[in-house]
Amino acid sequence: MTNASNTQSKSAALYERAKKVMPGGCSRNAILRKPHPYYAAKGEGCYVTDIEGVKRIDFANNMASLIHGHANPIITKAVNEQMQKGTAFTFGTEQEINFAEHLCSRNVGFEKVRFVNSGTEAIMGALKAARAFTSRPKIAKAEGAYHGLYDFAEVSQTANPNNWGDVANPKSIPVSHGTPQSTLDDVVVIPYNDAERAIKILDKHKDDIACVLIDLMPHRVGLIPANADFIEALYKWTRANGALLVADEVITLRSEYGGLQEHYSCRPDLTAMGKMIGGGFPVGALAGRADVLEVMNPLSDTLLFPHSGTFSANPVTMIAGQTAMELFNKEAVKALNALGDYARSTISDVIKVADIAACVTGTGSMFRIHLKETPPTNYREAFATAEETAKLKILIDHLFDNGVMLISTGTGTLSTAMTKSEIDHLAEGLLSGFKKLA
Repeated sequence: MTNASNTQSKSAALYERAKKVMPGGCSRNAILRKPHPYYAAKGEGCYVTDIEGVKRIDFANNMASLIHGHANPIITKAVNEQMQKGTAFTFGTEQEINFAEHLCSRNVGFEKVRFVNSGTEAIMGALKAARAFTSRPKIAKAEGAYHGLYDFAEVSQTANPNNWGDVANPKSIPVSHGTPQSTLDDVVVIPYNDAERAIKILDKHKDDIACVLIDLMPHRVGLIPANADFIEALYKWTRANGALLVADEVITLRSEYGGLQEHYSCRPDLTAMGKMIGGGFPVGALAGRADVLEVMNPLSDTLLFPHSGTFSANPVTMIAGQTAMELFNKEAVKALNALGDYARSTISDVIKVADIAACVTGTGSMFRIHLKETPPTNYREAFATAEETAKLKILIDHLFDNGVMLISTGTGTLSTAMTKSEIDHLAEGLLSGFKKLA
């Protein structure tokens, strides 16, 4: 791996072209860097080589979606074989049924499943299914949690100290300009990991809430696993008040064979999935109780939630996803989580050696570095100050220049292509980066 500081001309030239035909020069903001994005030439295992020829360890893994890294040969072979047979049909395919059977076999709560094309669509489908099943308009969600692009799901995602309101009654803050007030009124925001305050807020809307939407370890909230008593309280409240509990496992499904929900005593009614279940292709899925998902059954006497999608369950995604998930068996999950434990322990050791105000959060195969002395427990504690944000950018850029790619929030996601060697290289970069900050 080499430094790319003086070999940026190809990427700079591409970005100039991109700005002429796309707003901001991109279709996803996550690729942007200053002074310009970098463009990939190829990926192999846990490494990505950009068009300048610079090779880096990929701890971003396309925002946690590549559980086996890049160009896994077994997945690639399966996809190539399917590509020669066709990519999409107005017929069904056996691949959809095979993959549905496999996903349902991983978790007893996945009684039935419906495929879509992204995590955002999976969340959208879950919320609409909950409304259809309960005949209620409102959803509740944790402050700061990211759940995709849907108007209702994105409320409070970017709340800040200037607008988030009292902790006992967080405000519904829009992300997109022009979000209707009616949408904000139908989203009940609860504090994360605060069961007492959350229940008090939910009780005020108990006759109108269709579901409580919860990410069991929300990235934007700080990659902090939900407390068991918090999830248990939400579950009991939904049972007592005729609402559903919806889990967003788009990212966290990687944490255990049947998802992070295995860590809790209760099971959600619906689970939204995406990212890694596509084997590197766009995907989403909605799984859960058969009686709830019946609202999407076009053969029922009364169809409550009509649903379709041109590329939903296309055979290329289905075969890639099934292959990836079969490779991610219980032994692979255990091994990758052990590597995650090693990563978090190693990072903690580096923080001690550097003697810097920082900490690491996460579980399973994910970690997040905070430039805070004490690990946060909720969104408001995890919220980065302007100084912390500036320092984190320096750290991320330093790692990037030293051959390591992290998500811009300081988050890393592991792949089965990684070993302790890549973790050790990250640790070396972090130590020199922390010294640079000091």
